[in-house]
Amino acid sequence: MNANRARDGGWRRLRRGVLVPSLAAAAAFAVLLSLGFWQLDRKAWKEGLIATVEERLSAPPITLPAPSTWPRLTAAEDEFLRVAMTAELLSDREALVYTSGSSLREGTQGPGYWVFTPAKLTGDAVVMVNRGFVPDGKQNPATRADGEVAGPINMVGVLRWPEPPGLFTPAPDPNRNIWFSRDSNAMAAAKGVSVAPFYVELESPDPPGGLPRVGRLRPTLPNNHFGYALTWFGLACVLAGVYGTWLFGGWRKQDGTLD
Repeated sequence: MNANRARDGGWRRLRRGVLVPSLAAAAAFAVLLSLGFWQLDRKAWKEGLIATVEERLSAPPITLPAPSTWPRLTAAEDEFLRVAMTAELLSDREALVYTSGSSLREGTQGPGYWVFTPAKLTGDAVVMVNRGFVPDGKQNPATRADGEVAGPINMVGVLRWPEPPGLFTPAPDPNRNIWFSRDSNAMAAAKGVSVAPFYVELESPDPPGGLPRVGRLRPTLPNNHFGYALTWFGLACVLAGVYGTWLFGGWRKQDGTLD
């Protein structure tokens, strides 16, 4: 009887000793699984986004929507649509956005600047245009004077939406005419012009002299979410294995002590 009481007491101590670790392990296991399933959801979302971007960037350009429709346009429904328009560049109000290059454009490797310029449409509406890339050292328009084209120009480009600065984005320096995010609305406000809620990423025409560099956008969005999901599920399996080994070891130790 004493042996039975000792065994029962030992099992009660074992259960009390594993309660908190078991709850912690269960919570961690649930978090790891939820992160894995979240990454699978992100994978499906990214695949849909890639398909949408590829479809829109491969379609022929449409006429730029009329200004009366601009308030109804959204990034979810209209970003990356290719558009055609005729507009006159207001080159004296251009702004520069620092960049280390782009995965969507060829010929933009290394440090340089995007040249954002207001473009006046027929009827006085204005759209901000990303005219393309200039390498470091060419930010002064005087160094690329051939590209300062006057008069109406037939343009083809892609609708994009402004990118507000992030938490760690450097503050713009309007005195040097340099921004660090493609926030077309902020640049337009600094230049004293009212523009469309989107901007146009220019694809053509090539300017005289070759600067700023333009070109077709190529969808190269990474999709690593399946690998991330496997990592989280793998960690959940490792946690389950470690916990099971620890629990079995405690049971063997307790059982051996009572014997």
